[in-house]
Amino acid sequence: MFRTIGFAGSVLLLASCGNPSGSGQSEIANPITILYLTASNEDQGSSKIIGELASEYQRQHPHVNYRFESVRDSDLSEKIQLLAASNDLPALFGYQSGKPLLDIIQSGAALDLERTFQQLGIYDKLNPAAVELLKKYVDNTGLYALPLEMNIEGFWYNKEIFSRLNLTEPKTWDEMTAAAEAIKQAGLQPFAVSGKAKWPITRLINGYVIRKLGADAMERVDRGELDITDPGFIEAADAVQKMGLNGYFGPDVNAVDIGDSFDLFVQGKAAMFYSGSWSIRDFNDPSLNPIGPDNTGFFSIPLVKGGVGSLDDYPVNAGLTTSFSQEAYNEEVGRWMKFVFERYGDRAMGELGMITGFKVEEVPEEVPPLTRMVQGKLDRVKNGALWFEARFNTRTQLLAWENAQLLVTDPSFTPTEYMGQLKRAISSQ
Repeated sequence: MFRTIGFAGSVLLLASCGNPSGSGQSEIANPITILYLTASNEDQGSSKIIGELASEYQRQHPHVNYRFESVRDSDLSEKIQLLAASNDLPALFGYQSGKPLLDIIQSGAALDLERTFQQLGIYDKLNPAAVELLKKYVDNTGLYALPLEMNIEGFWYNKEIFSRLNLTEPKTWDEMTAAAEAIKQAGLQPFAVSGKAKWPITRLINGYVIRKLGADAMERVDRGELDITDPGFIEAADAVQKMGLNGYFGPDVNAVDIGDSFDLFVQGKAAMFYSGSWSIRDFNDPSLNPIGPDNTGFFSIPLVKGGVGSLDDYPVNAGLTTSFSQEAYNEEVGRWMKFVFERYGDRAMGELGMITGFKVEEVPEEVPPLTRMVQGKLDRVKNGALWFEARFNTRTQLLAWENAQLLVTDPSFTPTEYMGQLKRAISSQ
């Protein structure tokens, strides 16, 4: 399903571009290819919308070709680092915000999107709250990624399975694990989790952490106000490890990729699925969601005993953000960007019911119920939380991911060791 891009493909744009300071006529005479490298599927979500708009632009400007390349989610960070190190970043690339993106910004490889969008006259298309969030991710150095989505995270669940087993939406972690046990005893898989992608496991750890210690827990770790080996963090790792070892994630969680985990849920083979509101674009599509939008429910991360978190506190993020290469940018790319992203917000909402960080000028007459529900929860968010690795550098992030796979499958790898290794990595950042 995925293809890996080689270095030759990533320099296509650079090799075929004319002089950015030349006349429009000379640029038209030189065909260019704008390459987008990310981990999503071309026919889904933001990639689908960008591809459609790029095709419309290409029909008007035949010399501007658009190419899409996808790599596995688990391989994306390493691929982008290698391309950045060799100055071969494609025009657009998906990448994790936070410390990993900050490294690329500080190297000078990422395009300043605030200045660029202002120059293109489309900065007012961005939602100010989304811009503030993305700047916060990179220590307020600027805007270097686009909010193609705006998300809250939590648990999606199969309403029919819950009803059949007389289960209600859990409000506490203990209620959720009790429901998981009942689902397992009924012969179904309680949770669909992609251990192969790794980050879905650390999202669960983070969920427990913010309910135990508060929405700002990981920011306080970054500031040195909390120690990641404090009891609350160990308790969080222990809770998630028990879920894995009890079989709640299925028989071979680390072999399950993102697409497979989604399929397990929408095919009715797993009762719960931790994800963000980015999933509504697929849940709203009956062809991708066999259990149906009406049968798809959502609950906030449950409360934990002795915790300080609230059900109105959510992890809030802009999904896998998209950044642009400073080296690959020129006037022709700028014209393409202006066409695509001044239309992006309306197209994403109108066609897929997606909630993005772009303003919507033309609200559809009929907004899908799941989209309306998520928008309502976003409007009521009291405190937004970062994801677990947002303040980790790339090395620490990869350690958190790799060890998370061990945590949920190997009882000899203790929660104390998991957090202890992270502490040592954080101290050397």
